[in-house]
Amino acid sequence: MRKKAYAHPRLPARAGAGFKPEHFGAIAAAQQPVGFFEVHAENYMGAGGAPHAQLRFLRERYPLSIHGVGLNIGSSERLDPEHLARLKALCERYEPESVSEHLAWSSYEGVYFNDLLPLPYTEATLAAVIAHVEEAQDCLGQRLLIENPATYLRFQASTIPEGDFAAEVARATGCGLLLDINNVFVSARNHGTSASVYLSSFPLSFVEEIHLAGCFDAGDGAAGILIDAHDSPVRGEVLALFESVLSRTGPLPTLIEWDNEIPRWEVLCAEVTAAQQHIEYAAQRPPSPAAA
Repeated sequence: MRKKAYAHPRLPARAGAGFKPEHFGAIAAAQQPVGFFEVHAENYMGAGGAPHAQLRFLRERYPLSIHGVGLNIGSSERLDPEHLARLKALCERYEPESVSEHLAWSSYEGVYFNDLLPLPYTEATLAAVIAHVEEAQDCLGQRLLIENPATYLRFQASTIPEGDFAAEVARATGCGLLLDINNVFVSARNHGTSASVYLSSFPLSFVEEIHLAGCFDAGDGAAGILIDAHDSPVRGEVLALFESVLSRTGPLPTLIEWDNEIPRWEVLCAEVTAAQQHIEYAAQRPPSPAAA
């Protein structure tokens, strides 16, 4: 069966910020030097109130990305039709330039977990993920971007490298990929592998957006577990990986995520400005060998 073709996301190749209501006053006071704002879909699935008033304000002035955390793309169960319908209504209401979700699962038999949980990368899981992405895109009438997860364990049952798994989902469904470079850094550190090696074989030709964030060290130095906490500035090691990726892809829409220990708007805006400088530097030089 031939996959359907949907329009590609239309975010500008600039640095953007995850929106937090704590920042609304500062953002509304003047036009901000950000390329776009991103919101979590599940925070705006109610009918109205202050959240929608703020989102309408942003949507009228900036490009918008809607990032889901509860669609359960990686589940062995069917997608929740009510959740999918709410996501569709939200997308129809705001017509975002981009819609994305995670290569993960977060609920089972009606029990919801406050986390994005990893998958075994097997042929059976691949078939389920492909079916879910196709169902979601058909319902939304819009192309999804699928994000690589941060992981703290790996499955012995896995037989497909994560990058190959993501690439096959993109080929089979026509979706794009969202490359979270902090997740790559966190996972590599937790598993004792190389983030650079992972990225050297990642299918960058499918990548249409990048995420950057801070992480929390839950242990003692190099032996500690890193948590994808989104609670601090982007680490220098992650920025170095970001620069390496941009050298191969050229400029891409790039989001700064900061979801916990929320700083003042000026602090988050400075992170956006720093990412924008990397993007502008990448724009001044031709990409190195073509993305895989």
